[in-house]
Amino acid sequence: MAGENNNREARRGDDHEESSPLLQVNDTKINSKVDTKTAPIVPPPAAEEYGWTADGLPVSDGSVIGEPIGRNQWNSGLFSCFGRNDEFCSSDLEVCLLGSVAPCVLYGTNAERLGSAPGTFSNHCLTYSGLYFIGNSLFGWNCLAPWFSYSSRSAIRRKFNLEGSFEAMNRSCGCCGSCIEDEMQREHMETTCDFVTHVLCHTCALCQEGRELRRKVLHPGFNAQSTVVVLPPSEQTMGRK
Repeated sequence: MAGENNNREARRGDDHEESSPLLQVNDTKINSKVDTKTAPIVPPPAAEEYGWTADGLPVSDGSVIGEPIGRNQWNSGLFSCFGRNDEFCSSDLEVCLLGSVAPCVLYGTNAERLGSAPGTFSNHCLTYSGLYFIGNSLFGWNCLAPWFSYSSRSAIRRKFNLEGSFEAMNRSCGCCGSCIEDEMQREHMETTCDFVTHVLCHTCALCQEGRELRRKVLHPGFNAQSTVVVLPPSEQTMGRK
């Protein structure tokens, strides 16, 4: 009988240990550890790749993420020699005159508005003048200066996110987009079109760039600090009764 009682107490102790909540908690912890170890690791989602515009801005900077930024149009056409009849009409006539008579001065002022570093006008104007006279002396026409000045057109196009000649041609006829795979190739084609525009229509290209810059960028000479003029007090007189 004593042996049977001891066996019953041992079984009760085992049942008590098996039904203990502490053991259940430990079991759940162990199972959770095993599940976390055996669970498959899901890799994080890959980051989306965004392109870039002519100005170097990613297309994610648009109003909606992933929506490309639309190109801006030039303020005036390539062959709009006298510009537009607006508040810049007198400036457009000046640009047309400079482009016809002194293109070196017009190119120097355009470069000065793009980069207002000291000596920008003289460096670009003198270099352009040298290439202008060498080209006219050796070949009879201004064929060397466009090799030097076409980069300003690309800089203006990127700075203001303007539509290039290649993109405009592709938008009008749709025959050139199939040969372009990414934005880098598109930019190379736009740069080539800028060079061809300066070679074939050099004076018109300089004038168009000059009109665009004068409407959007102030001349560095107007960025001087404002002066405060203090007027002396007016002369005071004593009133007589």
